Amino acid sequence: MSDRRSPRKRLHRHDDRSDDSSDEEITENYQTRNTAPQRHLGSSPPASDLPDIASSPNMEPFPEDLEGDGFNVRDEVDDDLRELDDNDEDEDEIANEQLETDEELEEATGRDLIGDDMLDDYKERPEEDRYDDLNIDDDAVDEMDLGQRRQVDQLLNLRDDFSRNNLDLDDDESMDGQQSEDEFGLPTQRTRRRFEEDLNDEELGANEITYAQLIDIKAPSVLEWICQPQVTRTIAREFKSFLLEFVDKNGRSVYGPKIREMGESNSESLEVSFYHLLTSKAILVDFLRQCPEEMLKIFDVVAMEATEIHYPDYTRIHSEIHVRIIDFPDLLNLRDLRQSHLNNLVKIRGVVTRRTGIFPQLKYIKFDCPRCKTVLGPFFQDSNQEIKIRFCSNCEYRGKMPINSEQTVYRNYQRITVQESPGSMPAGRLPRHKEAILLWDLVDIAKPGEEIELVGIYKNSYDGVLNAKNGFPVDDDSSPYQISLEDEKMFKSMSNQPDIIDKIISSMAPSIYGHKYIKTAIACALFGGVPKDVNGKHSIRGDINVLLLGDPGTAKSQILKYVEKTAYRAVFSTGQGASAVGLTASVRKDPVTKEWTLEGGALVLADKGVCMIDEFDKMNDQDRTSIHEAMEQQSISISKAGIVTTLLARCSVIAAANPIGGRYNSTVDLQRNVNLTEPILSRFDIICVVRDLCNPENDERLATFVVDSHMRSYPEENVDLENDDDEPNNEEDIADNLNDEIVKSKRRDKLEKIKKAKESEISPIPQDILTKYIYYARTRIQPKLNQMDMDKVSRVYSDLRKESNTTGSFPITVRHLESILRAAEAFAKMRLSPYVSSSDLDRAIKVIVDSFIGAQKVSIRRQLQRSFMKYTLPHRSHRSARSTSFAAGTTAGAYLSMAPVTQLSDPVKPGDIFTFIPNLIGYGRVITLVLSFFTMKNHPFITMGLLYNISCLLDAFDGYYARKYNQSTSFGAVLDMVTDRCSTCSLIVFLSVLYPQYYIAWQALISLDLASHYVHMYAQITSGSSSHKKMREGANWLLKLYYENRTFLFLVCAFNELFYIAIYLYSFDAAWAYWIIVVSTPVWFFKQICNVIQLVNACQILAELDAKKINSERKST
Repeated sequence: MSDRRSPRKRLHRHDDRSDDSSDEEITENYQTRNTAPQRHLGSSPPASDLPDIASSPNMEPFPEDLEGDGFNVRDEVDDDLRELDDNDEDEDEIANEQLETDEELEEATGRDLIGDDMLDDYKERPEEDRYDDLNIDDDAVDEMDLGQRRQVDQLLNLRDDFSRNNLDLDDDESMDGQQSEDEFGLPTQRTRRRFEEDLNDEELGANEITYAQLIDIKAPSVLEWICQPQVTRTIAREFKSFLLEFVDKNGRSVYGPKIREMGESNSESLEVSFYHLLTSKAILVDFLRQCPEEMLKIFDVVAMEATEIHYPDYTRIHSEIHVRIIDFPDLLNLRDLRQSHLNNLVKIRGVVTRRTGIFPQLKYIKFDCPRCKTVLGPFFQDSNQEIKIRFCSNCEYRGKMPINSEQTVYRNYQRITVQESPGSMPAGRLPRHKEAILLWDLVDIAKPGEEIELVGIYKNSYDGVLNAKNGFPVDDDSSPYQISLEDEKMFKSMSNQPDIIDKIISSMAPSIYGHKYIKTAIACALFGGVPKDVNGKHSIRGDINVLLLGDPGTAKSQILKYVEKTAYRAVFSTGQGASAVGLTASVRKDPVTKEWTLEGGALVLADKGVCMIDEFDKMNDQDRTSIHEAMEQQSISISKAGIVTTLLARCSVIAAANPIGGRYNSTVDLQRNVNLTEPILSRFDIICVVRDLCNPENDERLATFVVDSHMRSYPEENVDLENDDDEPNNEEDIADNLNDEIVKSKRRDKLEKIKKAKESEISPIPQDILTKYIYYARTRIQPKLNQMDMDKVSRVYSDLRKESNTTGSFPITVRHLESILRAAEAFAKMRLSPYVSSSDLDRAIKVIVDSFIGAQKVSIRRQLQRSFMKYTLPHRSHRSARSTSFAAGTTAGAYLSMAPVTQLSDPVKPGDIFTFIPNLIGYGRVITLVLSFFTMKNHPFITMGLLYNISCLLDAFDGYYARKYNQSTSFGAVLDMVTDRCSTCSLIVFLSVLYPQYYIAWQALISLDLASHYVHMYAQITSGSSSHKKMREGANWLLKLYYENRTFLFLVCAFNELFYIAIYLYSFDAAWAYWIIVVSTPVWFFKQICNVIQLVNACQILAELDAKKINSERKST
């Protein structure tokens, strides 16, 4: 053992050996004191090259009282160090002489110094392992007190550390070379390589504890326990093993691929699941909850070490890796944050209302001494404390020192304001907001108007930094509604139901009676259309704006409240309480940064959602004008206080307004009933006019609905008012009981009637499922306009323009044409269909036409109803698919107009179907078919040249008038197909007489033609399809081409008929018919292939329907 008392005292071994041996052991003692491996004391740098002690932020300068009266500790120590360096050569000579003496001694005595007894020299000899004070040469050195010795020891330790650092100084240590502490405040090295070189396994184990000891907290608090060096290293070891060893249920590493993915994207954030850490290292989760700031510092350092395993030079890209905690379970509301959450890890959700710019924040600071120009530092800058240096350790200058901006390290810094989500606030409460700080790569990751989740540390600070959050916003796959695979299967199953659109409409505001037309408009607004971007230069909105206008007490505000609760993102405001900046955006000065910042209004906060404005007519004209751009371009342009930018407001606007005077006047048009200008009215796609009319039947149904709503919670057996066991005592009691029985009987009949009416109605969809269904359809389904009757859309637009100019009502613009397309896309979204069908277009046209007619005065409303009857009459696709046949008279009278103000006064009777113009033309085709039976044998040219051509012309006129007058019926479709099949089969029968040798082929052709078309039509009817030409999703591509392309269908059918006609004429010695047979044969063969595919596809549909029916019956039983 050695006792170092003074750096200038020469040490002599108190031993009986020779002086040479003593000189050898002196060298050994000096080598023992020097902790640098394989480094002699004489090779240390001179004292002049050593760094200044006071330049380290963790060391204080020499006290002034030690530097007086001609004694300077620094000068004295420097002299001592120089004297030690001068003696290095003498010590080397002594060591060499000792080595020669040992060799001579070994040769003379024959003693082997490196033999079996070599270890005897290392045995413990307490009596010899000491120094004698008498042999210490200390005459030239004065005694030093305890303070001076500590200063000298500190200087020697600093020199040793500096010597080791010069051996292998890393890039990231060039600036921190003077620091002997790491980020945890521990005297350890900064890189894994140097850590492994300096400490062996025994030393590392001595500085750590086991996982079981880590759980046993032996400190007054968790924070003090974590800050202990051995505990900090143990936490780092456990977290590193978690990152490297944690596997999923399939045995694959979880965080290895994440680290590689992070490196490939040059990111600095590593997402760690809270649940993974809880299941693997539960104690780390407990520490993380209570002391998140200290734990995250440890996690960040360990994450960088784990990253360097895959990318050794990753520190050249990012100096730090930041661990982001995801899947944090406890979600708090902003108004629920209390002082108990301070300095804890919390998770909140809200909408970003304000965002500052990106500022550089100090991390490591260096200062310049204005006198000696020495660079002092670096010093770590905490977010809650400001570093101020007032003393230069080199020249002892005292005063203010400027920051060295070139060598100072900065980090990104941004502040945002998070406000409570509109749907999470209690009724009648103002929204709360908190400020959050985003650091490093989290800046600019959230924009005003976006709904985000924050996971971070809830802190308070005296300098205005009230809430420091270290979180990140929610992505497309972590939205407010998580859609699972089971949900997708359920949604697709719901979309296959034929009456899904009617179910959705009936599920809108089920507690409100009637208003089917308004509910249809609300459903279109919730589902929305498809926004279109034309080469990034021009965008067309896909959201649908709706205006509810009508008498007071017609549930307009209640419908808006329902939308607020149903839409996945909704903002509710009123016309009286909203201003222009409250609806759009405002500019205000930040109280901390003193810069102008933007705050989004209601339309910005409702981005990708719905904005409801009640009492829309109470707004002043200036405020209403401010939302023109938001309703059409769906953006808000700001040019205030030097800020020129554009905010997104991609939302549907649903507004409710009352007419002038309180009641809607039907004798004047819409513009005279409401105080709204034409520009604002034209921006509403659908205008719903609702009136409170006195109708006894309707009032009775409304009263029944309200009474039934109040009686749902009461069982029927509690209806009795008196005990049935009481016997009547007199005639009055008997009469009273009789009256009670009559009342009870009527009430039971009433309840039974209500029950039967409910069974006949379409069952609504549960509201929680409907909300998810709307979110899924709005975010996942983007239907395309394909195979639509564009001519019909053009005719509707042209007729609306003409009637608008004639009646003098509000003008019809191109916006209404786009409204038809948006409504059609909304109906396609309700079916989760990737394409817009003709039935969707018919529904959309009816909604827009009814909106136009309902806004007219009553004197011209009847005239417009008759003019647009061809568009408002029910299409065959609008039937309820619960019926299983195309029988005549089952559809036309069952479908009622959705708007109360536009209901047709004369309903269509079943007998009227037979007199529709297309059906009358179809009767003419039947007559030509019967006549051909008599002329086919002897008059081929009359049969084919006259009768057949007349039948083809009638077939063309049949379809034309059906589309023109909107008189497409199920009876007409069946009549058309039956006529075609009968004419073709009749000709084949006659060909079997002309060519009897091929009778088997003729029979096969007749059977295939009849079977394929009959089974196909039956399958389409049973599956609820609106037409036998409408193919379902997943059908054969050849069959879809055959039925959905009109031109292709016409050519195939024409050449198929020409094939049989040519064979028929060839039998009458018409040689030219031979070439028609040759040309039409390939097309005829293709038609037979289509018949086979059609038959197979129809059988598959029927099999699926049967399986579904059997499974549903089994579930119900």
